[in-house]
Amino acid sequence: MAVLVFAESLSGSIKKAALEAVTYGYQTAQALGTECIALTIGTAEGAATLGQYGAAKVYNVAATDNFDSQVYAAVVADAAAKLGADTIVFAHSSSGKSLAGRVAMRMDAGLVSSVISVPAAGAFTVKKGVFSGKGYATYEISSANKVVTVAGNTFRPEVVAGDVAVESLEIAAPTARVRVKGQETVDGVVPLPEAELVVSAGRGMKGPENWGIVEEMATILGATTACSRPVADIHWRPHHEHVGQTGVAIRPTLYIAIGISGAIQHLAGVNQSKVIVVINKDPEAPFFKAADYGVVGDLFDVVPRLNEALKKFKASNN
Repeated sequence: MAVLVFAESLSGSIKKAALEAVTYGYQTAQALGTECIALTIGTAEGAATLGQYGAAKVYNVAATDNFDSQVYAAVVADAAAKLGADTIVFAHSSSGKSLAGRVAMRMDAGLVSSVISVPAAGAFTVKKGVFSGKGYATYEISSANKVVTVAGNTFRPEVVAGDVAVESLEIAAPTARVRVKGQETVDGVVPLPEAELVVSAGRGMKGPENWGIVEEMATILGATTACSRPVADIHWRPHHEHVGQTGVAIRPTLYIAIGISGAIQHLAGVNQSKVIVVINKDPEAPFFKAADYGVVGDLFDVVPRLNEALKKFKASNN
């Protein structure tokens, strides 16, 4: 049996989340003594490079580029049966989460989402964060077929081999029940779940007209911008930037929180960040308890000065 990884594509190109999923799939296959197979659906430029991250074979199913979880789940489940795969891996993205449950049901498989460990040899056990990241739990999947989703920014893509030829896989995709009439996407920005550097701000900014200093910091660092829920609710920033328990949960390498008090709902979505930096004029702000580094001061004084220091540092290190 084999490990099958669904490699997502966005606008026809392989996503970073797909590289992480394939890296995880390769490591899992190594632990289980089998091979890792990558599956792409629709247009997927650069699919051959998945071999670099451990996919022994890469297959493509010619189906619609418009993501439909019912159609894609049927394709993935049929591909798993055709290729003899008993372990299916998805990225813990919006697409992966919508597919994992459907595929698990079709394959009568056990499912664990947002895993952060490779299964141990012998019993198929994996670890994941629980209670909004305050603890960890270990799960054993005892069913013959297994489905997991991989937490973002947990397994850094590692090059272990070279490109492999992409083979066409004949799978009869079912007719979609949903007709896509239009689609709006944000281009040129690393999606928050994939971002390793995130600069976020809250109501301490006092208004959307002051967001320039936040965007400037993000540009200097090559980071993605985010915001707290109140900011999105009052339309200072678009809702896709909202991070927290009721927004996007993220696991970046660096999370900079500017003018955010740190309510528990916000912390639940960002406390898996590797390093948290907080800038707030209130020394009693709850966020400081979760911070690795904190600056107590007026953000309108601190952030511009920090931006200038970052510019000088980049200029002297180019």
